[in-house]
Amino acid sequence: MPMVVIITRDVEARYRGFLGSAMLELAPGVYAHPRMSAGVRRRLWSVLDDWYGQLQRGSIVMTWADSAADGGLGLATLGASPKQIVAHDAALLVRRPLPDTRPRG
Repeated sequence: MPMVVIITRDVEARYRGFLGSAMLELAPGVYAHPRMSAGVRRRLWSVLDDWYGQLQRGSIVMTWADSAADGGLGLATLGASPKQIVAHDAALLVRRPLPDTRPRG
């Protein structure tokens, strides 16, 4: 049961109440749980995903220890640009897609 951290930015108050009932709010919009099971993590994310699908505001990032993921760190995002964690020379890096700068028309 790994530690789970969720960071929210510019989201409705309902997220704060919901996450605060299941996790410790370390700072405004930053939530952590030291030993959350994978099942609880998935259910929590399912609620956040459902709400985000309805409200479409702000961004949410969740990270947790995941031995099957590259670099051993799982990452899920809503609203933020997609990110990928990459292990490179014993360091973890975040890869983001480049913006499309091709001329249109």
